[in-house]
Amino acid sequence: MPDAIASRPRKSWFAALRRHLANIYRLTIKELRSIRSDPIMLLLVAYSFTIAIYAAATGASTEAKHLSVGIVDEDRSSLSRSLADGLTPPTFKPAVALASTDIDAAMNAQRVIFVIEIPPKFEADILAGRQPTVQIDVDATAAAQAFNGMTYIQNVIVSYVTDFVAHREGAVPEPVTVVTPVKFNPNLTSSWFTSVMQIISNLTMITVTLTGAALIREREQGTVEHLLVMPVVPSEIMLSKIFANGIVIVVSAALSLLLVVEWWLQVPVTGSRLLFLGGACFYVFTVAALGIALGTVASTMAQFGLLSIPVLLVMMLLSGSSTPLESMPVWLKDLMLVISPTPHFVVFSQDVVYRGAGASIVWPEILATAAIGSVFFAIALYRFRRVIFSG
Repeated sequence: MPDAIASRPRKSWFAALRRHLANIYRLTIKELRSIRSDPIMLLLVAYSFTIAIYAAATGASTEAKHLSVGIVDEDRSSLSRSLADGLTPPTFKPAVALASTDIDAAMNAQRVIFVIEIPPKFEADILAGRQPTVQIDVDATAAAQAFNGMTYIQNVIVSYVTDFVAHREGAVPEPVTVVTPVKFNPNLTSSWFTSVMQIISNLTMITVTLTGAALIREREQGTVEHLLVMPVVPSEIMLSKIFANGIVIVVSAALSLLLVVEWWLQVPVTGSRLLFLGGACFYVFTVAALGIALGTVASTMAQFGLLSIPVLLVMMLLSGSSTPLESMPVWLKDLMLVISPTPHFVVFSQDVVYRGAGASIVWPEILATAAIGSVFFAIALYRFRRVIFSG
């Protein structure tokens, strides 16, 4: 008899759990059908994880590539002619010979970005031990590329002049050669970094937008009133919205990583893709809870848009994806690591995708993301009960 009495609470607990899971499943199906019936939102998701990733990775590059250079050679010596040989592709286009009177016209017409002015008696002054001046005119409209290209040109000139003097004087080569190996990105290709970071930024933006918009849409259309009379609890409604939108976003991120980043952009992924997607699930849960919390604060879609813009900007700009966390003030860095999951997910993604780190290394970042997500979910649940079910 006592065993039968003890088994009743256990059976009732399992029955309640099955009922909750069944409710979450049915509500998730409802949310998925709602997403399917919104072609504009589906188009936004498709664009954000395809064309937007490619455009950001290739169009926002600050690398010095295919730079047009003009040379005004007033010396016409073997040394001055050899400087053009050092301006090799893909960094530079073949150098164009210019007269000194054509410099302004060529730069104003954007036919050249850099102009190297080699003075008369350049080679003779070098051999005599004097220090002639080589002038580099720069079109600094694109400041980052102008600075990088100018640095490359300076290195070419110094290298060729040094080799020329060493061979003429029979100098002994330096006993030490400095070699700088570059790990994880040997060619310093910016698209390798930008593409994955853009996935994180778009994942953050789309998750907040989808989950918040799902709640606002139901409030504006009045369908949330139907949920109030159904035998469901607020946590089931919230979890269904998080799961439905999370499925769409994680699948989109997986396809983007496979098709856009690896296949289209040819970016090698060193680590485990499953581990990356597993961490993305924790991150999407956290950001989706934030989206629902914002949706309970705003009463219309316009208010939600205005409210989410500053939140998303702060999360993405101070995430470490565009600027290193180490460059921030210490107090701001510590604050973002406490209140925002994005810095943790950025570190997690960089370790897994670029460096091939395993779960034994990145688990603290997953744990931090889950902890922040639990706080966001609790706040969102409190606001949801107060605004929706008590309103």
